[in-house]
Amino acid sequence: MPKELAKRYEPVEVEKKWNEKWIESGVFAASDTSDKKPFTIVIPPPNVTGALHIGHALNNTLQDILIRYKRMDGFNTLWMPGTDHAGIATQNVVERRLMEEKIDRRSLGREKFIERVWEWKAQSGGTIVNQLKSLGASCDWSRERFTMDEGLSKAVRKVFVSLYDEGLIYQGEYMINWCPRCHTALSDLEVEHQERDGRMWHIRYQVEGTDDTLTIATTRPETMLGDSAVAVHPDDERYKRLIGKKVVLPIAGRKIPVIADEYVDREFGSGALKITPSHDPNDFVLGEKHKLENIKVIADDGTMSAQAGERFAGLDRFVARKDIVDQLERLGLLDRVEDHRHAVGTCYRCHTVVEPNVSKQWFVKIAPLAEPAVKAVEDGRIRFVPSNWENLYFEWMRNIRDWCISRQIWWGHRIPAWTCGECGELMVSEEDPTRCTKCQSHNIEQETDVLDTWFSSALWPFSTLGWPEKTDALKTFYPTSVLVTSFDIIFFWVARMIMMGLKFAGDVPFREVYIHALVRDAEGKKMSKSKGNVVDPLEIMSQYGSDSLRMTLAAFAAQGRDIKLSKERIEGYRNFTNKLWNASRFALLHLKNFDMDSADINRDDLDLADKWILSRLNKTIGATRKSIDDYKFNDTAHVLYQFIWREFCDWYLEMIKPRLTGDEPGGEAAKHVLAHILKNTLCLLQPIMPFITEEIWEKVVPSGGMLATQPYPKADDRLVDDVVEKDMTTIMDTTTAIRNIRGELGIKPSITLDVMILVREDQALKEIVARQIPFINKLAKVTSAILEKGEDKPKHAAAGVVGGVEVFVGLEGMVDEGDRKAKAEKELASMEKEIVFFRKKLSNAKFVENAPQEIVEKNRAKLKEYETRAAKLRSHIMSA
Repeated sequence: MPKELAKRYEPVEVEKKWNEKWIESGVFAASDTSDKKPFTIVIPPPNVTGALHIGHALNNTLQDILIRYKRMDGFNTLWMPGTDHAGIATQNVVERRLMEEKIDRRSLGREKFIERVWEWKAQSGGTIVNQLKSLGASCDWSRERFTMDEGLSKAVRKVFVSLYDEGLIYQGEYMINWCPRCHTALSDLEVEHQERDGRMWHIRYQVEGTDDTLTIATTRPETMLGDSAVAVHPDDERYKRLIGKKVVLPIAGRKIPVIADEYVDREFGSGALKITPSHDPNDFVLGEKHKLENIKVIADDGTMSAQAGERFAGLDRFVARKDIVDQLERLGLLDRVEDHRHAVGTCYRCHTVVEPNVSKQWFVKIAPLAEPAVKAVEDGRIRFVPSNWENLYFEWMRNIRDWCISRQIWWGHRIPAWTCGECGELMVSEEDPTRCTKCQSHNIEQETDVLDTWFSSALWPFSTLGWPEKTDALKTFYPTSVLVTSFDIIFFWVARMIMMGLKFAGDVPFREVYIHALVRDAEGKKMSKSKGNVVDPLEIMSQYGSDSLRMTLAAFAAQGRDIKLSKERIEGYRNFTNKLWNASRFALLHLKNFDMDSADINRDDLDLADKWILSRLNKTIGATRKSIDDYKFNDTAHVLYQFIWREFCDWYLEMIKPRLTGDEPGGEAAKHVLAHILKNTLCLLQPIMPFITEEIWEKVVPSGGMLATQPYPKADDRLVDDVVEKDMTTIMDTTTAIRNIRGELGIKPSITLDVMILVREDQALKEIVARQIPFINKLAKVTSAILEKGEDKPKHAAAGVVGGVEVFVGLEGMVDEGDRKAKAEKELASMEKEIVFFRKKLSNAKFVENAPQEIVEKNRAKLKEYETRAAKLRSHIMSA
């Protein structure tokens, strides 16, 4: 028998209770061997340094909806949890802690520093995991992995050695992105480009032995000291005579050649290009081609090197820039300076301006791996949702550069390469060697660099399942079913997982990739701490409950459209949780002694309301299933919201109250249907709002097991009845029209009104209305009758039109006609002013073309609202 619900829903207490119960009971556990069809998701591992932000909340809510839905639908579901070691980010966190203790990591030494990082992880590394549990994430937490745990480290070494042995990993001098703050190389994807206001300096270079000068344009005059040549286009008539000659480098006084290359754009600047091979990636390529000298004038710490000259050595690069510009001006070699807006590369972690730097690094030769990864998407083995993201994937993969995988930090997977101090032999091995394989010397030293964090993350879908061992988990759950992620890591992570999965696990890592949108503020702006517009999910969950946040995120997760989030929207869905709670409490009060397991809906005594709600339930089941299967989470939330609030709560419960209280016959049938609807509604809503539904379910079926493991409802087409739904729609529309008139005129709900209903042309509609007059009378608290064609309309009545039905509400003795008319005329005048204003605004082509689309649509909606209200007022005035 069901139990009574508390008067108020207290989300904090309920969420703590069910988090503990779910995990203790093992209901989220997957089985490595099962007859059930597998459904697998690997969590995008959050940084171990992280705290839950709104992007995490969206991403994990959508994953959880899929997992809970599939679990209830009979699948052997595995949601693999874990965290990423986040090399640079974690090292920065621990270094800051050491600085507070006035300790430098270099004085501490590598081994002791790594010990401190592990200590920090043990103390603070579980923060985000606990926050994900608070969100309701139904991962198999018994399988939690870490990208530097023993099993994953073994996989990383095996992949590195295999790629090296195949010639796909190599060492080379190459232009890389260097962060002077983090003292490490960055991949192209780890560089964030920001538009900044800068300057373009035009500098005169003297042609040797003449009075001629070449004017060179640059945004970075400090790199001029490292110039090795000036390049011009071979067909540029202005400079043909200078090719092969030399120019004198300002300030430095070095003589450098003028070379010809078709790479030079004759139309850009002066058409003459300074070549600085050590400090520009394009110049590096030209330098290699023309065998130019590499002169490194900016050191790894961002100061000028000794090669920049005694005057500048040791100066910060930006201080040196100012000094160089001042000198050029004094020497008369600065032709002009222009304002110039351009993209500046910064470190994705510390936001320091990145320095292009020639350095010896480890690289993955990526083209051989990219080709099969492109084909996997082309032939449909992997599907992107929405599909337009495939174009971005293809564009990047077909123009991909070799991947720089070495990082000059201490925290991470240390590269498994050793160099012999005696003979120089390089050894790459899965196991730590004890001696040189060539000369047998014990004097060997391991590479100090670690691997890019994304290297281990690229192996995540199969390494977490036990690879390189052939485990049952790998056999059952790989390839995984779907990856849920945001577009900004398609290159960082998605593409690399596809390449590595195909190469090492023999198949694609996932069948589908769902790319969700970004969460922005209410105005559509990107959230940032500096703007003060960040929505903190932890604060929201504490204030409104996790279910309210989850429902809000799902409701606005439309494909291809960013989410505009505000606290007001979350409050709206908090109200929905309260509505569900109160409706369930009402139902349970009337089902006190009812056997919930015996609910029988195949009865002969069902009335129209029962048949209607059963039909609507089964259509809702079908729509909910389809929308989740299609990753249209906003449709799922909308369909359930409409059914639960508008149809079940606002209409069905209202209609069956007299039957439940015994004031009308049919109470037993109503209880059977009510029990059936309540149970199915909780099941349908559980994937989105797991906490409140689980709490209610415990009271509905105390001995029925957890809701998380109940079967997900399946539609019964036999209960779908379009005729019944049409009848009910007519009743609801007619009732609503009468209620609106009552509300507009301020007539108390307790007063029974006389109503005449006119159906003009549609005989079938007239028969429906006539058949359902008793329902209309009950719902609208009226005494109504059909007005036959040709009969006079009642005097002193307010009229309303809905579809093909007109209703006339008798007002004699109810309101003062003169006063009513005067109020309506005054309001109409105000409405007409607003209509003129908005029509004029929307007829302005400039406004419609230039204003944000959302603003234009709001104005159109406002105009429609005023026009509808004006039409009603005119009807009231005419009937007065």
